[in-house]
Amino acid sequence: MDDPQLGVSTQTLVSSKGEFQSAKRLPQYLAAISVTIGAFALGNVLAWTSPTADELSQTTNNNLTSTLMTQSEWSWVGSLMNIGAALVVLPVGYLIDKIGRKFTMLGLTVPLYYVGRIITGMMGGAFSLTAPVYVSEIAESDIRGTLGTYFQLMVTVGILFVYVLGSQVNAFALTLVCGIVPLVFGVIFFFMPETPLYYIQTGRIDRARDSLQYFRGKSYNVEPELQVIENVVDTSRAQKLSLRESFNTTAAKRALLVSLGLMVFQQLSGVNAVIFYASNIFAEAGSDIKPAIATIIVGVIQVIATFISSLCIDKLGRRILLIASDAVMTICSTVLGVFFYLKHNGNDVSNIGWLPLVSVCLFIVMFSFGYGPIPWLMVGELFPNQIKGTASSIACLLNWFLSFLVTKFFSDMVTAFGIYTTFWIFSAISCLGTIFVFFIVPETKGKSLEEIQKELGGESPNNAPAGLVFEAPEKF
Repeated sequence: MDDPQLGVSTQTLVSSKGEFQSAKRLPQYLAAISVTIGAFALGNVLAWTSPTADELSQTTNNNLTSTLMTQSEWSWVGSLMNIGAALVVLPVGYLIDKIGRKFTMLGLTVPLYYVGRIITGMMGGAFSLTAPVYVSEIAESDIRGTLGTYFQLMVTVGILFVYVLGSQVNAFALTLVCGIVPLVFGVIFFFMPETPLYYIQTGRIDRARDSLQYFRGKSYNVEPELQVIENVVDTSRAQKLSLRESFNTTAAKRALLVSLGLMVFQQLSGVNAVIFYASNIFAEAGSDIKPAIATIIVGVIQVIATFISSLCIDKLGRRILLIASDAVMTICSTVLGVFFYLKHNGNDVSNIGWLPLVSVCLFIVMFSFGYGPIPWLMVGELFPNQIKGTASSIACLLNWFLSFLVTKFFSDMVTAFGIYTTFWIFSAISCLGTIFVFFIVPETKGKSLEEIQKELGGESPNNAPAGLVFEAPEKF
């Protein structure tokens, strides 16, 4: 019996005891977790401005600085990381096709020690591009969604780590501890293989076989799956399309539209403004909860929600999670706007000081369910092999550029329009994002990468030519 959800997936073998053995999942999970240690470091970078804001933007007698930073200067500190991330994704898209996914990420370990938001942003941007591609190429179809969400999960864990540690130590100690994380990543990930697809693209079939054997287990017959990957690569080469011609295909255009759209609506939902300035939001709201404690609560909820999302994504699918995510974020942003509007007009809001905390927490929960992990996951799923590096770079470039704009100009928007209007703008954009997903974004749950390309190209996967889409026998 065929399992149509698996696509290129599990081939069973008969052992010497007459038992059927399927591909092992543990090596795939270990590789996905090890690669996302870099995402943990990225989470550290993203959250660093929250616990250090008071210490570094006030005149205090500390070991780091006694210089007063204005609000405008501090907004640059918070947003420069996004510029660094945006600058690096295009060259990294080239590098992952030339030197591989593994060594691109390993080469980023030492620079992560450099002081400066631009440098750490560049490294984080490179991880945000390379890690989803790596995971999508090593995972079986029916667990690709789960493993793909680990990137965002580890980002949220990294953010929570900084929230908690930053509430207990000064900025110097926090930065020092965060500097250890890239070293841990380098040591662990060094022992992980490159992806089978990359090895085949570079003509190293034996290496591809060894890599696939590692990820599927010694008792798994890798030859059928290896042949599928070879067929896909050979088909791409036989078309002899230039990069420009590859981008002009229907599948590539639709993949780019979906990926860019998801990145736009992810960042313009205002999530980074909520994360970077969580302490300020709670202080402005007049909440009785200390800002440091409030941000830790937000971080805990974000981690839990993202973890639950990783369990649901291959069962519920991408579309339903995206639609629910954006719909609830629309409501939460609207409620935040109403609260701050009432406060601005002199209404007594002391009895509802809890409302910003609840709204922000629910916003983060639903973002973590859908728009947090899924855009990064789909970047690794949607693009054909010929343009995966370049197209993924474009999507990540847009994401980080928009992240910079939101982070840098959030305070300017608040000054110009008021915080309530700013949240209403985010609400309107999230509403448009819901419509975008409903009409444009395809469902990729349980589909092989080859099936996804066929659907994006307007063909039914059931009518795909032989040699491009394979269905696996039922697992025993």
